Amino acid sequence: MTLQLRGREIVAHDKDVVALTFTAPDGGDLPGWQPGSHLDLHLPSGRRRQYSLCGDPQDRDRYRIAVRKIPSGGGGSLEMHDLRIGDTVTVRGPRNGFPFIPYERALYIAGGIGITPILPMVRAAQRLGTDWHFVYCGRSADTIPFLDEIWQWDPQRVTVRLDEEHGIPTPADLLGRAAPGGAVYVCGPPPMIETVRGNFDRSPASALHFERFSAPPVTDGTAFEIEIASTGAVATVAADESLLDALVRVRPDVAYSCRQGFCGTCRVGVLSGTPEHRDARLTAAERANSMLACVSRSANGRLVLDL
Repeated sequence: MTLQLRGREIVAHDKDVVALTFTAPDGGDLPGWQPGSHLDLHLPSGRRRQYSLCGDPQDRDRYRIAVRKIPSGGGGSLEMHDLRIGDTVTVRGPRNGFPFIPYERALYIAGGIGITPILPMVRAAQRLGTDWHFVYCGRSADTIPFLDEIWQWDPQRVTVRLDEEHGIPTPADLLGRAAPGGAVYVCGPPPMIETVRGNFDRSPASALHFERFSAPPVTDGTAFEIEIASTGAVATVAADESLLDALVRVRPDVAYSCRQGFCGTCRVGVLSGTPEHRDARLTAAERANSMLACVSRSANGRLVLDL
């Protein structure tokens, strides 16, 4: 599907986050979506990146995403910031790996750009009459996006917590508004997610949903080697890094997107060796001769990849 950029708006005071609104070139309706959905964008450079939809699902003629500029990242955010009105991009989706479920009571927690999937969830909770609360954390008022919009929500239900004023949030800061039998939704930097996950059982809530914007840490890996069949190039995958990270060192053009094992973009054929599959996408038949490089590893010894 091809989309055309129709709107471009700076949504953080430090100007590092831009909200981009896309429409169909003919102005027609777009496929429907639910809060938590994302788009896979194929950028002009060939990079593929995923961005959460942060607009309103009831606006069927447009999609809105927001992108934080990361100068030291892989280049995708810089490319997105360079898009201008009228430019077109190819997308897949919408797809949803972080679905919104209408609970009677819910706590929504966001850190920084992790606000993007949470925004439409809170709006949906408001429409449904959910007993909701929202905790929004970030470095400073200048760096967190959509703050002007959030200040207009019910102040009795919103807590904005800034690191420069209060320090790093504690488990009580994050989970203190969790309701008995309710749900907790969280999206943000890895330390925030791990704090919520590690302390959730001590909260009164009954359901936890989270989404990462970066790869989960490798905590139980062992080192192994990969070999590129077409060139013979060999790279070592360290115990604490992903196969994908090592692969990018020897094949910088390799395609990837989610880094979490569900989109399938980084699927690669395996000619020799035994993968240890850690994804949630491939079928048993697909696992017989391929793997997802972002999360899966070697069960024992070198893997020869069909690249």
